[in-house]
Amino acid sequence: MSKGMYVPKEAQPKQGGGAGKAKDGEKGGKRKLVAQNKKARHDYAIIDVYEAGLVLTGTEVKSLRQGRASLVDGFVQIDGGEAWLHNAHIPEYAQGTWTNHSARRKRKLLLHREEIDKLAVKAEETGHTVVPLALYFKDGRAKAEIALARGKKEYDKRQTLREKQDRRESDRAIAAAKRKQRGA
Repeated sequence: MSKGMYVPKEAQPKQGGGAGKAKDGEKGGKRKLVAQNKKARHDYAIIDVYEAGLVLTGTEVKSLRQGRASLVDGFVQIDGGEAWLHNAHIPEYAQGTWTNHSARRKRKLLLHREEIDKLAVKAEETGHTVVPLALYFKDGRAKAEIALARGKKEYDKRQTLREKQDRRESDRAIAAAKRKQRGA
């Protein structure tokens, strides 16, 4: 194309190539982690993991975007065919006014009907519960990673820690042997 020649917008090459967007049919988008519940992975044996949307107010979204949230005491409860996130702490937005949200209010989770029904049945079983694992933004929308879990006994927790420590020690020994081999 020569300079000064008119080219309709439809015929012009697109800029950027759409690197941030996923193609149709693909699961896409980057996750921007806001909060993680590490204690849940320690205290519970994770059986199944789900991604749920969150129904939030404007000040809650702004507070989450600042990276301020805690899931330590959080749990999920199924009431009347709807999933609710309880005790997740999203602090009040600092620049908020009288319209600010309550920090520990219950928040609705958006899941497919089949997922809610499956969680409700499994959560009724003895020893099973639904816990939040993480809060994050995906394609600009707030999401919660929740898991169907079974509580660990004290000896299970000790066994998990022992396995993790053994794995770490063996990795260190292998790395030291490789370093020694390279040096010789």
